[in-house]
Amino acid sequence: MIVVEGLDVVFHLDGERIHAVRDVSFAVAPGECLAIVGESGSGKSVTARTLVGLAGERASVSARRLTFEGDDLTALTESGWRAVRGRRIGLVLQDALVSLDPLRTVGAEVAETLRTHRVVDRAGIGERVLSLLADVGIPDPARRARQHPHELSGGLRQRALIASVIAAGPRLLVADEPTTALDVTVQAQIFALLRGLTESGAALLLISHDLAVVSRLADRIAVMYGGLIVEEGPAARLLADPRHPYTQALIAAVPAAHAKGAALSVAAAGRPAPGPGGCPYAARCAHADQQCRDKLPDTAEVEAGHRVLCRHPASRVLAPVPRPARPAAARPEPRERGAVVLAAEGLSKRFRTPDGGWQDAVRDVSFQLRAGETLGLVGESGSGKTTAARIALGLLEPDEGVVRLGGEPWSGVPERDRRTRRRRIQAIYQDPLGSFDPRYPVGRIVGEAVALTGARRRERRDRVVELLDQVGLPAATAGRHPLELSGGQRQRVAIARALAPSPEVIVCDEPVSALDVSIQAQILDLLATLQRDLAVAMLFISHDLGVIHHVSDRIAVMKDGRIVETGDVADVFAHPSEPYTTELLAAVPTLAPERSRR
Repeated sequence: MIVVEGLDVVFHLDGERIHAVRDVSFAVAPGECLAIVGESGSGKSVTARTLVGLAGERASVSARRLTFEGDDLTALTESGWRAVRGRRIGLVLQDALVSLDPLRTVGAEVAETLRTHRVVDRAGIGERVLSLLADVGIPDPARRARQHPHELSGGLRQRALIASVIAAGPRLLVADEPTTALDVTVQAQIFALLRGLTESGAALLLISHDLAVVSRLADRIAVMYGGLIVEEGPAARLLADPRHPYTQALIAAVPAAHAKGAALSVAAAGRPAPGPGGCPYAARCAHADQQCRDKLPDTAEVEAGHRVLCRHPASRVLAPVPRPARPAAARPEPRERGAVVLAAEGLSKRFRTPDGGWQDAVRDVSFQLRAGETLGLVGESGSGKTTAARIALGLLEPDEGVVRLGGEPWSGVPERDRRTRRRRIQAIYQDPLGSFDPRYPVGRIVGEAVALTGARRRERRDRVVELLDQVGLPAATAGRHPLELSGGQRQRVAIARALAPSPEVIVCDEPVSALDVSIQAQILDLLATLQRDLAVAMLFISHDLGVIHHVSDRIAVMKDGRIVETGDVADVFAHPSEPYTTELLAAVPTLAPERSRR
């Protein structure tokens, strides 16, 4: 359906030439799913946007061949692209809340596609909108069509976005990170929807940073790094026998494949090597030699359809990556834990709904957290995890119940009495950029937290450098601003800020959900090291059960504001007692391709 040969995309920014996509080739057939995976900056999204003519004004695009259903896409004018974009090729983006117009109802959003491409006559638009919303699994479509995007959950918003994209019946669907930051059950629903589209004959190009996620859908997988496809092959074969060192590192970084305590990040830190000469992964590859750095290797075909861009037969050079498995039923040796540092007893919280009613966000929630222990709090979106965390942090007062910090009341006391104790409990959030003042350099951001300890100005500077070193950042980072840092670097700064006042408890609210899998591995390894060295207690909130299993000692599962199951993490994963927990565990992505199993 679409054929790409020798695609190059170069950006010209402030006199700098950035070669974002280099000699990329692939093809996708009707009814087939090709997944392109790789970390942030690998060129995945640029490739996807180029296929719909949205590479950007400063981009130069060239290709030996770029055709869709036989038509040459490189020859299209902007008016020609408008006829293709949406009608023949659809683009589903990651953040539906940003992609959907906040001032329009969901029904109006879907109707615009129908009107623009004249799919049905004006009289039939309303009926077709409801049909499309029903087709993507949105319950009560007539009511949802009248609602605005902010009134829907994340999963419903993503479904509404997909409905607007498929409204014109595109033959190729390009899905760029369509399930990132969605909980596992919603992910499973979105994937079932996308699978239905391919089974009806549409082609799917799925962009993701997570091999475990794409294994649910992909027939073939292409792994990108530094703008190049470094390995491509049938999903089952590539996941079972990865040949490129970068592919092996990605697979090793999936938390679900490891027992607690195992290091996830197996590749050295570094960025793609500049220039078109050598292998971009050479800066991080433990097996690279000078020839790797000087000259790009030829693509070798390992078996039919499995190609790898590497001078070394990686499967013989590196130890084979173990096949992921469900955690063993045997219970690990329990480690000695300290005194209770945070306790919640019978917490309940209600909020007023837009229609004047009341909604229970948290109902009779109780838990304890001991020094040096990690309690994983898991559940779907809207289960009450974040509300419980905000109550634990003292940012929200419960309607009922009490929180104790170090054995003393933490909730229900005046803020002036809490202020001197706030240094004892800190937080790490999902979006560090949103919690930083963008005008401040890193040194001031971390330094403000150091000031809570009463340190003098000179002592603050030394402590900031010490903290940055502790989280793996050079001292020069103190002079940079948040926007000048990568996502992984910003999250490290957030961790340094949380550690600055030497807290007893850190509340981690989805701290890695927006990071690509290799950076996520580095952050999880860092948190594990810091906890071991500092004996800090962590309340770790996530919708990703693979991450929860890797970091937690105990787990609490939330549903509809209640904790429905709690216990040792190995016991709960091996022998869940609640049907809801079983459903969550069944939805966890693994590296066993579903397509190959059917």
